[in-house]
Amino acid sequence: MITRRRALALLASGALAGCDRAAFLAANLPAAFGAYRRHADIPYGEDRAQRLDVYVPTRAARRARPLVVFWHGGRWTFGDKAQYRFAGAALAEIDCVAVLPNYRHYPQVRLAGFMDDAARAARWAAAHAAAFGADPQRLYLMGHSAGAHLAALVMLDRRYFEARGGAPPIAGLIGLSGPYDFLPLREADVKDMFGPPERYAESQPIEFVHPGAPAALLIHGVRDETVWPKNSRNLATALAAHGSRVRLELYPHLGHADTVAALSAVARGRAPTLAQVEEFVAA
Repeated sequence: MITRRRALALLASGALAGCDRAAFLAANLPAAFGAYRRHADIPYGEDRAQRLDVYVPTRAARRARPLVVFWHGGRWTFGDKAQYRFAGAALAEIDCVAVLPNYRHYPQVRLAGFMDDAARAARWAAAHAAAFGADPQRLYLMGHSAGAHLAALVMLDRRYFEARGGAPPIAGLIGLSGPYDFLPLREADVKDMFGPPERYAESQPIEFVHPGAPAALLIHGVRDETVWPKNSRNLATALAAHGSRVRLELYPHLGHADTVAALSAVARGRAPTLAQVEEFVAA
């Protein structure tokens, strides 16, 4: 049995970022009883990985709800939407309709492949928003770690949406511990998934910042040694310099997994992630 103390210890240790099964169990157990309905494994493409879950609050709504697409992390090589049920439940708790897509991982695909999945999933969410009581004009792209990279790059590099018929209206970006400005590349597999070398810059969201980019909420732990905090600092500076509204939140004592773990009921006291997401979406 996982006690609350054990759950907090697992989440605080960063086990969530390492795909520790006990940590995900601890995070997801309370989420199973949330006030939402989950529509699971809806296809948005032909590949088995191109499936998504939709979380819809069960309480009555006065108007169409904000729509949040949340991509999981995992270094572009692992992870699954089912492990992040706590994130979908948390977003439903603040009265958002949440869409959690899976996407193809390296080495099955490289940058162009998983970015195409990101564009397809976001377009699917906008196209089907009304069916779930969501407002397609209030679409937010969100993710943790590699998922934040997908959210930022698909929003800023227009080519991925253009290849699929055009971008939906995007109200904002919500990035948790995201890599946005991480050259030079050092690991062999990362060099391969983003290569060849003359194309490395195309993997960097900061290279595609432009005037008129949507608002952004960037959250990062100062003690993050997986994705350095400079990624969020640099992207925030670049977006602000181009006229975008940016909110940068740096958590002094937290690491890489803490920003997303704080969405779970058992670790919510570690960081105000959910409250800040709620404020950003409301604004």
